Amino acid sequence: MNDDVKSTRRYDSRRRREQAAETRRHVLLAAKRLFEERGYAGTSMTAIAAAAGVSVKTTYLAFATKSGLLRALWHLLLRGDEAPVPVGERSWFREVLEEPDPRRQLRLDVRNAKLVRARLGELLEVIRGAAAHDPEIERLWDRIQTEFYDNQRSVVESLHDKGSLRRELDVTRATDILWTLNHPTVYRLLVAERGWTPDEHERWLADLLCSQLLPEGT
Repeated sequence: MNDDVKSTRRYDSRRRREQAAETRRHVLLAAKRLFEERGYAGTSMTAIAAAAGVSVKTTYLAFATKSGLLRALWHLLLRGDEAPVPVGERSWFREVLEEPDPRRQLRLDVRNAKLVRARLGELLEVIRGAAAHDPEIERLWDRIQTEFYDNQRSVVESLHDKGSLRRELDVTRATDILWTLNHPTVYRLLVAERGWTPDEHERWLADLLCSQLLPEGT
């Protein structure tokens, strides 16, 4: 086989992968819009396929089930892309853990939370609502809660290792405080319900966490 044929086949293969990835993303973003408008139960795979401009077969081949599509959408919006790299290994989360200044560390953690919530929109509420009626989505919701707690614990452990926690706090109690105050529910109450801007919430939360977790004068 000559080099020109090999090169053409590699190009065609790469182009097919790129097209498949583009189609997959169109489906995911169409699903996000419909889930937020109609809820999980009110959104069918047929409607998602139509909104994305693809066949229903293509949608099922890519995601197998509606719950699988929702799970893939969650991972895309949480992580920022579809690379199979968990949050704890992402550069933007590692930046938090590796930051030497404890106040800046907490502020970076809050900044990241704001950016993630901007991507997620109302999807977390969709998942929470669907979890009460679908066992697979319930497992996804439980995993989201657990992973969020574990990631916040990593931040607290980093503070503890630097000797930067308030004297009366152990790692578990400090993690409970960080997890609760930085929880999406609190964000939604203040931003969606009370009309705070995301920036106002970020400043308030960062100041509050510094006062609650760090020794005075830190």
